[in-house]
Amino acid sequence: MSIRRNLKKQALGVSQKAVEKLMADEKRAMVVAQALGSVQRGKQALDRSQEELMRVLSFAPRSDFKAVGKKLSGLKRRLRELDEKLEEVARE
Repeated sequence: MSIRRNLKKQALGVSQKAVEKLMADEKRAMVVAQALGSVQRGKQALDRSQEELMRVLSFAPRSDFKAVGKKLSGLKRRLRELDEKLEEVARE
């Protein structure tokens, strides 16, 4: 086994034990869960604020780029399908 894999395996084992000890106490587990929930809500609020600011400044927000990316991906897939059908028709 390579050194890298061995270190990775050891690090994973140590981190797993640390998480198990942290979560062993129910009160600590609840505090950690609440903290994670607060962080997630804060990130969502930040994302909403950032998107609103981008729209106010007449910039395209990240969500618009994601939507366009999904549409382009669908168009590429459809184009490949049509290209394959055209090749089949050309062979006949």
